[in-house]
Amino acid sequence: MLGHHPFHIAGKKYVDAVRLADCLPLVVPTAALDELDALLDLADGVLLTGSPSNVHPRHFDEGVHDPALPLDVERDAWTLPLIPKTLAHGVPLLAICRGAQEANVALGGSLHQAVQQVPGFDDHRADDRQPAEVQYAASHPVQVEPGGVLARVLDREVFEVNSLHGQAVHRLADGLRVEARAPDGVIEAFSHPVAPAFNLCVQWHPEWLAQDNPVSMQILRAFGDACRAHRDHRTPTFPRS
Repeated sequence: MLGHHPFHIAGKKYVDAVRLADCLPLVVPTAALDELDALLDLADGVLLTGSPSNVHPRHFDEGVHDPALPLDVERDAWTLPLIPKTLAHGVPLLAICRGAQEANVALGGSLHQAVQQVPGFDDHRADDRQPAEVQYAASHPVQVEPGGVLARVLDREVFEVNSLHGQAVHRLADGLRVEARAPDGVIEAFSHPVAPAFNLCVQWHPEWLAQDNPVSMQILRAFGDACRAHRDHRTPTFPRS
């Protein structure tokens, strides 16, 4: 809500990240279930953004742990069915923060609603009293798992990421593979290895100042390359006049 009215909002940093992938951003604020196939027919790729809101825990058979935290049932209603359709259609997928969490839930996994309260795990939240450049500063390293998407895309096995999340993957959905972990064991990235197109779900925010971050740019270039490959595979190429 802004004032007395509801708005659909997309963060500028995500739109900028799509452009850094050398793609054309098209913001889809919401969709009815019978519109999803038509949207995927238009899309060369799908980027699921982060959000201040959390996935409603009813989607993994839990009650709300902290009623003070924001939810977004309207987003849940169309992104959760969108995700398996995206993978099945062979459309490239990049999911960030909440996007990664909803991907795990959409495919049958569950979340820690307050990972900082789980014994053995660190507090992965940022201090929202601090300016954005402090909140989004590098917070901890992640270790890349060998043989996966990140291992193919990146030129390093360990790198630093920011950390601004209270929720995290609890049970990884069947069929997904871990791509990277934090030092405390929290899953920081995962993928669907048998889906026909590039897909990567990350818990951190690679879109933040991506142009200055070599890891972010490698991820975005890989996503962009996959989008163009999908476009070229399904659309005849005509000479430009």
